[in-house]
Amino acid sequence: MPVTDLDHYFIRARDLQVARHFYCELLGFEEMPRPDLPFPGMWLGVHGKVQVHLGLADAPDAQRFYLGTTANSARDNAGVVDHIVFRATDPQALAGRLRQAGLPVLERHIASARLFQILVADPDGLMIELNFADMAERPGWSMASQL
Repeated sequence: MPVTDLDHYFIRARDLQVARHFYCELLGFEEMPRPDLPFPGMWLGVHGKVQVHLGLADAPDAQRFYLGTTANSARDNAGVVDHIVFRATDPQALAGRLRQAGLPVLERHIASARLFQILVADPDGLMIELNFADMAERPGWSMASQL
């Protein structure tokens, strides 16, 4: 039975509304229906497909529900995941929204792969990489480094 898709990843968020703002208002996710689970949280997705689950870091009885992280994971950024990658569109508008929000971003252009990337940390310290395909040249508006 082969793996076919990434269904979602779960973030133990320190502040659900701050995380929601980052993913929805800056990256373009939308809030998705979520079942009545016994801890505060929300599901976010793109095109009707759930991709990010948020759960309140300090939820009561968290040890029963959050099986892959420790109680301090949301505070000390512990864990084995280095970054999560999304394919994206409209890099200039996205970079503008992130800069306007005051978030530090790293832009990279990989000419040999025809790939432009924007990297930004989410509110809980998880590095988000946004990939823009078929970009043979570094955009003129970008301050991207060349790899």
